[in-house]
Parts: sequence; C-alpha cells; structure tokens
Amino acid sequence: MGIDEDASAPRHPVGAVDQTLQLLLLLRTHSELRVTDVARELGVSPSTAHRHLSTLEYRGFVTQDRITRAYRTGPALIELGFASTRSIDLRSVSEPHLRDLSIALGETVNLMVLQESSVRFIAGFEADQRTRTHVLTGTLLPAYATSGGKVLLAELSREALRALYPRGLRRFTPHTRTFTQLLDELALVSMRGYAVNDQESVEGLRAIAVPLRDRGGTTIAAVAMSAPSARLTSRRTREVVVHLRGCAAGIRAHLAR
Repeated sequence: MGIDEDASAPRHPVGAVDQTLQLLLLLRTHSELRVTDVARELGVSPSTAHRHLSTLEYRGFVTQDRITRAYRTGPALIELGFASTRSIDLRSVSEPHLRDLSIALGETVNLMVLQESSVRFIAGFEADQRTRTHVLTGTLLPAYATSGGKVLLAELSREALRALYPRGLRRFTPHTRTFTQLLDELALVSMRGYAVNDQESVEGLRAIAVPLRDRGGTTIAAVAMSAPSARLTSRRTREVVVHLRGCAAGIRAHLAR
C-alpha cells in the first residue's frame, strides 16, 4: 500500500525523511546493509542510498565496516533504543532477577549499559561473602576493561571501536588488553556469546557477562557476575554463563510484557 493509499499517512509527507526512516526500519530484519540493498529496498538510486547512509553514519545511527563496506546499527541508535526501554524502568524490572541470580551464585552481580566509550552500572546486588566484590551502581568505567563492556562493544564495527578509542587503551593492570588484543577478543565474544574480565580492571578480580537483548534482538545491556579470581575459576565459567543467560532471559521476558 503506497503513501497515498494509507489513511494513516500524513497529508504532506517529507519524502527524504520517510526514506531515511524506512532505511532504519530495515535494520530490524537485516544485521548488515549495503548501498545496493538499500537502493533496491527503497526503490532509489545507489547515489541516493549512499547519501542516506552517509548522513546516518555521520550522526552515529549506523557504522560502516571499512573492509566489507556493510553498514550496521550504530551506537546512537542503540542508545535511542535503550532510552525507550528506560521509560519502563529497566532497573526496577531487572532487580528481582538480579537478586535471584546473586543468591543462586553466591556472588555479586551487576547490570550495565554502554555510555559512549564507557559502561554505566545501573543496578546490582552484593554477595553475602566475607571476601567479595562490590556493587558499583552509578559507576562509570572504561568498557574495554569490564566483562559487560566487552559484551556491548562486541556489537560495534572495528571502525566504530577505533573512533571510541583514538588514543588506544589505558592500562589498569598488567592484564589490561591492548587495542589489537581487544579486537581479537571481541570477535571471540561475538562467537561464544559471553565475555570475561580476567583481572583487567583490578588485580585479583574476575567477571563474566552476557548480553541482555530486547525483543528485536538488539543488545541493550549486559548482565555480569564478579568475584575474587581465586573463587571464579575457569572451571566455573560454564555454570556461571548458564545462570547469567537465565537471568537475562528472565529480564527480557519481563520487558516484553
């Protein structure tokens, strides 16, 4: 049904704006878009499609992989999606699930979101242990040095990552990754679906995180568990990941109500 046939359509639509919005809607069903894809779907010339994509890239709504030339969801669009989720209070929805997770694991858990090149801790529960890590609600930390941050950064293209860290990565411990090491690790995070912080922000601390996705499959936050490295051994990783994914699934189902 065309614009003139749709009774709900505006009387005086702005063609270029409508095309751009249609382009953004394509990202719901396409993980990557190329100029030729957009031109075909919108029925416009490749040069027009490229102008739309270039403008969206400039504003951070899409990012382009400089190797494949494909466009993906950008940080501005991810943040916009999270802002809409905030309207139903992600923190209050997640807290019962995080509390149950902390009790089940006997460790500290946190929920975090990406904020430019950092992560903001927005909710969490502390373990009832004599030796424990602490809830960091409200804290802002460099994303690359946290497990949840790596989960969120794994959604971005290499070009977007370079733009976030033009001066490289500050080292907090001898274990903090270099930028090249981070790129390699993020590819692994995307493949296996979880990330590990192995004493990269604080010596003696390990953490594991998984993505929290919305109904459209976009990662809006990360659910993480942290503990002293002596207690969070590699052998325990699989158990922890299963619990974290269960928590994320519970929050996602609650958000979808």
